[in-house]
Amino acid sequence: MLNLNYIEPVFRPPSEWQSLILQVTNGCSWNECTYCEMYQDQQKQFGFKSEDEVMQELLQVKRSGIQVRRIFLADGDAMTLSSRRLDLILSQINEAFPKLQRVTAYCLPRNLVNKTVAELAELRAKGLAMVYVGIESGCDEVLAKVKKGETYLSSRDALLKLHSAGIKTSVMILNGLGGKTLSQKHVVDTAALMNETQPHYLSTLVVGFPKGEERFREAFPEYDAMDRTELFTELHDFISHLSLERTIFRSDHASNWLPLKGTLPKDKKAMLTTLKMAIEAPESIALRPEYMRGL
Repeated sequence: MLNLNYIEPVFRPPSEWQSLILQVTNGCSWNECTYCEMYQDQQKQFGFKSEDEVMQELLQVKRSGIQVRRIFLADGDAMTLSSRRLDLILSQINEAFPKLQRVTAYCLPRNLVNKTVAELAELRAKGLAMVYVGIESGCDEVLAKVKKGETYLSSRDALLKLHSAGIKTSVMILNGLGGKTLSQKHVVDTAALMNETQPHYLSTLVVGFPKGEERFREAFPEYDAMDRTELFTELHDFISHLSLERTIFRSDHASNWLPLKGTLPKDKKAMLTTLKMAIEAPESIALRPEYMRGL
């Protein structure tokens, strides 16, 4: 039985449910976003594991005989590690699991400011196939309100740099993040960012506050929450504005009332039709019950 030294809670993207979770950092190096509650516990203060600790955990998994095909580097933004450190970790992974298919990680745009395309391409060559980037919004006003610490330009530059290095991106957007007042700017600017960068995967989650809104509203006191129909309308408008050439779209996270899946642009019309039905006749469509929703 494995006894990896996880500092709980450990989060991963839903699509990494079959991956080995290798915790190389703890928490999030930024951890200022007011909508995010993932790393607020005392034990989740940002830090990183030593090179020896990571190696020992890899050896433990290797000796167990478990067949590892995918690895997700946790926690919130393992890509904050230096290129040298990431290169070493990937080398250790490749040595331990020569049949590995891919390595993935969360990534903040700021993680890449001091990394060159050449350095990222080297990481790609050693197995870093894709990163998950929480863009949340392309609207600078919304990003400032929620203390994201990023801008349209910083997000754009990070995504384009990753693509230049051959690393795929899975981008996450928060439906309703700007509230009623900033909804239209949130839609237009975010769609423009997606159109300019053409991510490989795109998903939307609904903003929510399981632990309460106090921290969020301290920085965004005028936030006017959107109801379910308004969220559907915002998502409909967002997809309408997208001009993507070949992006896999998902809106099936547990926070969403309406699960949507498709490839853009091929399935754009069908998804818009489904959203219109959800707006105009929600009783005619299968929505996720409230008790089944969560973050």
